[in-house]
Amino acid sequence: MSVTLFIIILLMLGVILVNGWTDAPNAIATVVSTRAMTPKASIVMASIFNFIGLFVMTYINSKVAFTIGKMADFGSGKEALIALEAAMVAIIVFAIAAWVFGIPTSESHALIAGVTGAAISIGGFSSVNAEAWNKVLDGLLISSVIGFGLGYFLSKLVNYLFRNSDRFKVKGFFTGGQIVTGAAMAFLHGAQDGQKFLGIFMLSIYLEKGEVLPEAFSIDIWVVALCAIVMGIGTSIGGYRIIKAVGMDMVKLEMHQGFTAGLAASICLLFSSLSGIPVSTTHTKTTAIMGVGAEKNFHSVNWKVVQEMVLAWVLTFPVCGLIGYFMSKLFAYIF
Repeated sequence: MSVTLFIIILLMLGVILVNGWTDAPNAIATVVSTRAMTPKASIVMASIFNFIGLFVMTYINSKVAFTIGKMADFGSGKEALIALEAAMVAIIVFAIAAWVFGIPTSESHALIAGVTGAAISIGGFSSVNAEAWNKVLDGLLISSVIGFGLGYFLSKLVNYLFRNSDRFKVKGFFTGGQIVTGAAMAFLHGAQDGQKFLGIFMLSIYLEKGEVLPEAFSIDIWVVALCAIVMGIGTSIGGYRIIKAVGMDMVKLEMHQGFTAGLAASICLLFSSLSGIPVSTTHTKTTAIMGVGAEKNFHSVNWKVVQEMVLAWVLTFPVCGLIGYFMSKLFAYIF
């Protein structure tokens, strides 16, 4: 193993750690905000199910990993490895900055943009894989539109089905339901985001060999285990700032609404994972929460917080892309 590859692997593990730290809390935000679980218990649960989700989904369907690994053509050789190394640094810088300000950005999109920007720095725009990028844009549409729509529709359905129920009698049902959907969200976060990192992990291994990522590849179990463990550790560190922004500041949710938002987001993520479409768990969960809040009362949603989130989402692609681009140029000059 070359020194450059070793550094890339360390940086990749750093990105995975930060993802578990900053992105996974979105999955459990509503479970905490409605007091279905304590922050500590929910983080432990999320850590466990992130781990399980990455392991299970990798062996059911690894299409997401393949799509991300094919985002851009780095060519081969030392220059390609240095560019990929620079991309990892760019993603870590962006993710930590977002965490400091408590903004729930998408680490998935940061990864995609940073890697693409670094590839462009050595191969120009012709290095970008348009087909893979189209899947990313499809995922952005799915996570935003379907996440919001499912949240809105399922909220109406739940309200109708339980319209005559005593709130205290159904509290236990919705508390348990929230814990189940919270676990499902954590599982699917591992399944979706974990696979994205696996794709880049495998890309770095092939680049180190001087080879192009093949049309089909198998993922070694030690790679899956390492990524799953680091993501679990990252999640266990917690991320209360993100939980607060998503689960408390954006919309004040009641118990049944938290359940509905988790259910809507889980359905959307499961469909995307099985279809091999890379989506953002952050976008999916937050838009589902927006849909649930809007169904109750359009003005119950704090649209100022939503505006800040959307601005962060929009800026993620160009900012991370540019950081990856210039970081790659800098690393190429230094090394």
